[in-house]
Amino acid sequence: MIGETGTEAGPGIPTCGDEDLLTRAEASAFLAQFGIRLKPSTLARLWSTGGGGPPCRHVRSRPHYPRGLLREWARSQITDIRTAAPPAARGRRRG
Repeated sequence: MIGETGTEAGPGIPTCGDEDLLTRAEASAFLAQFGIRLKPSTLARLWSTGGGGPPCRHVRSRPHYPRGLLREWARSQITDIRTAAPPAARGRRRG
């Protein structure tokens, strides 16, 4: 599906509406399209603890996630395909 801008963010994920503000429940469902499964309560905890969650805006003290920023954050969480643990992680293994 191609968005109104004529570009696509990924398979079946259009880029139109990047400024749309999503609630935590909607953001949770949106992230699932990228294979990132976070409950709305987990999004709340990540934000309140500064745990590296997606950026959000507050409208009258309620958090809303801009669709475009949420998409960028989701992409930043996905790594390239790995065939082995990185060297630093291999040094931590014991056994």
